[in-house]
This record gives sequence, C-alpha cells and structure tokens, in this order.
Amino acid sequence: MIFDTHAHYDDEAFNADREEILSGLSSHNIGNVVNIGVDIQTCKNTLKLAEKHSFIYAAIGFHPSDTKGMPKDNIDWLYEHAKDNKVVAIGEIGLDYHWSESEEENQSQQEWFRAQIALAKEMELPIVVHSREAAADTMNIIREEKAAECGGIIHCYSYSAEQARQYVDMGFYIGVGGVITFKNARKLIETVEAIPLTSIVLETDCPYLAPEPHRGKRNDSSLLPLVATKISEIKGVSVEEVIKTTTQSAYKVYSIKKQ
Repeated sequence: MIFDTHAHYDDEAFNADREEILSGLSSHNIGNVVNIGVDIQTCKNTLKLAEKHSFIYAAIGFHPSDTKGMPKDNIDWLYEHAKDNKVVAIGEIGLDYHWSESEEENQSQQEWFRAQIALAKEMELPIVVHSREAAADTMNIIREEKAAECGGIIHCYSYSAEQARQYVDMGFYIGVGGVITFKNARKLIETVEAIPLTSIVLETDCPYLAPEPHRGKRNDSSLLPLVATKISEIKGVSVEEVIKTTTQSAYKVYSIKKQ
C-alpha cells in the first residue's frame, strides 16, 4: 500500500466530496496519509481528520508564509497539541522567500523555523520542511539547530541533487510528488537519480501539484501511482519496489508501526 506523506485534505477544495474521496482511497492502494497543518485553524482541522479516520495521521506546525505578525505565544499551542497520539511530525515549517517583502519578514520566518525545530527536538518528533527560494538559509538553520537529531522530510524538494545528498547524509528524506512527472522537472529527476530509493518518500501536497496528465487539476492521493511509476522509470526498478520502499521509509520517518 502507498503512504502519502504530505496532504491537505482539510483544504476547502475538498469541501464538496472530502469523505467520498477519503473513503475510496484504499481502493486505489493508498494505505496511510499524513495531513499537514499550516496555521492554528488548519492544525485543528487536521487533528479532527486524524481523530475521525484511523489511517490518517497529523503533522502540525506553522508555514513560513503564515508567521508574519503571528503572536509569539502560538508556540504554546503547538507544544500542547504535539502531545496528541495521532501527531507524528511538526510541519510544515521552514522558509519561503518567494512572497516575502522584506528582510524583517525573512528574519521572522527564520525565528519561527528555529523555534519549531527546537519544539520538534524536545517532543522527539520529525520535522516536515517547506523551503522555497531559501536554499542556503534553510540548510544553515537545519545545521545550526542540529535538526538532524529529530530528522524529517524535505517536502516538495526543488533544489540541487548535491544539496539533496547533504540532507540524505544527515538522515533526512526527500519528498517527491507530482512535479517529478512535469516536463520541466530536470532538477528533481537529477535528484532522484542521485539519492538512494530508501531516502525517498511519496507525497501529493494535494489539492496542489497533480501529476501529468492531470496537471492543473485537483490532486489527491489516488494519483500517487503515477509518481511511483515515474520514479521506477528513473531508478530502473519495479513500481512495486518503489511503493514498498517508500512506504517503509514513511513508517520509519514518522515512527508509525507498520499496518
């Protein structure tokens, strides 16, 4: 069964048919899903989904784009709810300079990233890292904060193969989703070629980043076989081997007992 390590089923894009989609995932060979929060409200929604569905787990954290002006005591909320037995990671957290308008905003993102890494280490949970146009700062903070002690997933990886090797050497996993099927996915293909299959996990980031030939449409976990197929072509192994290996890695990084 396939493990989707990064989804957003609480998103309003699923409001019309959320339960129908979730109830049908097993028929598409989807065994488990980690739903990811990005702010307090989506974290609350994620916890409710995980409570309702046995196959869904929760990651809670504050996305870098949501940290501007956020009250400092919001970290207390994370500390409290990270103790929930369905919470398997702190995320998604990190840096995103794409929409950032000032160095002050970048600094705020960095402070929240560091604080949430510290939380993850204290709670002995892995991190799910979002990094966009912030390669050097992300790597520097992860090294400075010794985030390898908790490990985690570099989500929707978009940087060089060489930097991916550095993350893998630290024990991190590389999240690969629909982008691997895009025509302009050269850098990600090079990354998948360069790192061991055992360091890759599958993810959708749904409802975003649907794989070809569904690009631009709503994504969901049932499309992950297309991602697995592309990885199998790149690595020269069977689709079954990709699914088996990435699922084992997902259980390992999230410390979930194999179903």
